[in-house]
Amino acid sequence: MIGIKDIAKKVGMSPSTVSRVVNGKKYVNTEKREQILKLIEETGYVPNKAARSMVLQRSFTVGIVIPDTFNMFQRQLFSIIERHLESFGYHTLFFYIKFDGASEKECLNRLKSEKLDGIILLQEIRDSTFYETLRHLQLPLVTATFSFSGIPSIHVDEEQAAMDAVNHLIGLGHHKINMISGSGFTFGKQRVDGYYKALEAAGIELDESRVVTAQYYTAEFGMYGMRELLLRNRDFSAIFAGTDDLAIGVMRVLKDEGLRVPEDVSVVGFDDIEIAAYMIPRLTTVRQPLGELGEQTALALHRAILGNNGLKQELVLPYKLIIRESTARIN
Repeated sequence: MIGIKDIAKKVGMSPSTVSRVVNGKKYVNTEKREQILKLIEETGYVPNKAARSMVLQRSFTVGIVIPDTFNMFQRQLFSIIERHLESFGYHTLFFYIKFDGASEKECLNRLKSEKLDGIILLQEIRDSTFYETLRHLQLPLVTATFSFSGIPSIHVDEEQAAMDAVNHLIGLGHHKINMISGSGFTFGKQRVDGYYKALEAAGIELDESRVVTAQYYTAEFGMYGMRELLLRNRDFSAIFAGTDDLAIGVMRVLKDEGLRVPEDVSVVGFDDIEIAAYMIPRLTTVRQPLGELGEQTALALHRAILGNNGLKQELVLPYKLIIRESTARIN
């Protein structure tokens, strides 16, 4: 079994120097320390996690902040992120949070109390001091699906993607297009902005009564939103839903009301969650690159933890409009 003397011999240094590095002591220059740590990693001298953490002065634990009411897209995303973090040797702690000040404060206190190497935010935070506190603690931080100034972030161009979705409906002859969005988050607003910009560019009159804002981005609230739109006005031929989960609720209510998709109403979603390709009819939607989004998020945090700035600001990933059976040319 390899020991400190063996490590010292291989690097050409004294056992006491190696011992100081192993025990996390100072007074060893950076070049020597890195050389010793590299050999320790290569030889497996520190096989257990607790000792490895002591030597490298890292916890190998990453915190992931997620909403307490997450939808299928978010569930798929943090599963992919977690898998990639595991491949880098980290284990994860999940921090559930509501979109309100008290919950954000409680979550921040929990993050501060844990020994974390870094944090990934899948939930946008309303209070800017939340981000500033984490910066002050010098904790590596990455955001996914949204951006915040000065913090590495990975996302798609939400507004343009929404414009493309609505333009697809316009291209099929639809002019009376309703929208169901969610509330509280920047990406929701960006998707609504894209909806309005596509209509305006096509010379279609803007009507705010055609837009409903759901409390959450779930199928249940998609149903509530669709029922609200039906009460307001039944004169429409298409629906743009801000997420696939909302679209699932929309299609359920349309069926209950005897309206056929796409013969009577065309429906477009956003995200391309796994079930979208198996629905009846299969859902036309904007595909976010889930695999790449999860991989790049984990990689960006890993590089930040290692001190490699790599991604300094934001990485905007490509999206794709996936045309399936839920949309058709207007009769």
